[in-house]
Amino acid sequence: MPWLARIAKLLAPAMFLLAGQAHAEGQIRIAYQFDVGDILLHVVRDQKLIEKYASQEGIQANVEWKQLSGGAAINDAILSNTLDVASTGLPPLLTIWDRTYGKQNIKAIAALGSLPTYLLTRNPAVRTLGDFGPKDRIALPATTISLHARLLQIAASAQYGKEHFNHFDELTVSLPHSEAAAALLSGKSEVNAHFASPPFQFQELKDPAIRKIASSYDILGGPATLNILWAPERFQRENPKTFIALRKALAEALAFVRNNKAEAAAAYVRLENSRLPVSFIQEIISLPDVQYTLQPQNTYKLASFLADVGAIRHRPASWKDYFFEEAYPQGGS
Repeated sequence: MPWLARIAKLLAPAMFLLAGQAHAEGQIRIAYQFDVGDILLHVVRDQKLIEKYASQEGIQANVEWKQLSGGAAINDAILSNTLDVASTGLPPLLTIWDRTYGKQNIKAIAALGSLPTYLLTRNPAVRTLGDFGPKDRIALPATTISLHARLLQIAASAQYGKEHFNHFDELTVSLPHSEAAAALLSGKSEVNAHFASPPFQFQELKDPAIRKIASSYDILGGPATLNILWAPERFQRENPKTFIALRKALAEALAFVRNNKAEAAAAYVRLENSRLPVSFIQEIISLPDVQYTLQPQNTYKLASFLADVGAIRHRPASWKDYFFEEAYPQGGS
């Protein structure tokens, strides 16, 4: 009908403006984690560093910070375009990189640091991985698919052979780290082990009945990236100035955390409304095996494992396959 055509013509400029606003430079929605593995992002938020560098690029930043629990929820938010950038563990990134390969092409922007994760137990009979039995229950963020679950699978492959990579899966239960820590510390739950993350693992180790059985560094053979920041290719392509501002913000936050541990710890406690003492957080982020860096470390070992067990269909040739090119000059593994 002619009148419908006239209405469409009148609405076209408005729709164009709305579409532009949906992907306007400076608009960025970021999901980040509760743990100290994301302390660089806490500093970026606290000091408004994205806003600072966006201004230098000639744009005004509007940064929306969200805390979402679980890789699946974050993946769904990215794919539905209600989120632009996310921090998760490595397995959720590799899963969605594989799922969007050749389509949305989701890739990593930067690593956020290498921090060890500890497998803890209060069962006095368990001294090594091989001592876990059918009555043990190991809490971790998500069975089978979380970083901690995958680390257990890699450990099982090393100990029992690749065909038995899921040896420990039947012992695992899904619990958020905070609930798992409370259960382990209580000593009254079926949960008698926890594959934890900082700061929870350090709280748990203050109980003399709890001890460390293994760490992610043991399993992967050295320092390994804990959290990683990623985004779909459309965000990088449609928002080049915002992307540059984000990377510059991360670089400044990295320098700040390395040189100002107390202030960084205070920012974390403040933004998390945490009851933990600033001195405790400072102690954690000052440990020798806690390495804040934007360079990925030991990520390819996990990527190769996921390809080996069929968890991802596309086998990356190197870590560069699932990172944006801007990360290449710094190196990685």
